[in-house]
Amino acid sequence: MAPLSPRMPEIGALEVLLSVARLGSLNRAAKEHGISQPAVSSRIRYMERLIGVPLLERSTSGSRLTPAGALVADWARDVVESAAVLDAGISALRAERAHELGVAASMTAAEYLVPGWLVVLHEQAPQLKVSLRLANSADVAMLVLGGEVELGFVEGPSVPEGLDSQDVAADRLEVVVAPRHPWSLRRTPVPATELVATPLIQREPGSGTRYTLERVLAAFGPLAPPLLEASSTTAVRSAAAAGVAPAVISSLAVAGDLVERRLVAVPVEGIDMRRVIRAVWRSGHQLLGPVRDLVGVATRSRHATRRSHD
Repeated sequence: MAPLSPRMPEIGALEVLLSVARLGSLNRAAKEHGISQPAVSSRIRYMERLIGVPLLERSTSGSRLTPAGALVADWARDVVESAAVLDAGISALRAERAHELGVAASMTAAEYLVPGWLVVLHEQAPQLKVSLRLANSADVAMLVLGGEVELGFVEGPSVPEGLDSQDVAADRLEVVVAPRHPWSLRRTPVPATELVATPLIQREPGSGTRYTLERVLAAFGPLAPPLLEASSTTAVRSAAAAGVAPAVISSLAVAGDLVERRLVAVPVEGIDMRRVIRAVWRSGHQLLGPVRDLVGVATRSRHATRRSHD
């Protein structure tokens, strides 16, 4: 199909022409469209200049179409009706889209934070369908950048280029061991240099936990090769509790294990392993609809947690 000619009037101008033809008055057409009579006259004159022929005969008793105007109006009816069908279809797609939300979350956020946020969101919008994908933080970022999901939740000290972000939760990493591990009996913190040299149970490369640990300990040398790598927080917890080796894991994940003494937290000297969990979305995209609502739920939850600890 060839491109449309630059002489093609806008749909809105054609709608005005049809109203004038049907109502026989510029003033009544203006009222129907909620605009001023001069605005209607301006649109008609614009089309006349664009097409190159007069479309209306104006008189004190009203306005009527010229023969050329009647011909243009006949052609315009099918165009305006087709545009109305297109408009209705787009509106339906937007309405359907407003009832669906694709979310990706890092393992820690997905297991310990996002479910609670989704419960609150469901109370606000029970018709909303949420699809949640679990991945490490690097993969979450790629899913958002690729447009496969509208919103992501990631861990770590930085945000990949191409994403905007908002802090929604606070967390810290804990060094944990089984109760029978020698570190559980220490009376002094483990030096950071010793932690660096110790083979640990670690999450896989690309996870927010692994990235944060490597960044925090970078000043003390490269980490020893992991004794065991696991792609889930649950696997890391289980291996640490079995006494395989020390592990570094989110405080959110081990809170119950520490209370029940399945694991023991070991302080480390000279490092700060606090971190932020962020909502991320593609740069340049406004937070609208369900995306805005879920980020709002997560942010309010963070503020409520802060007040409960004050």
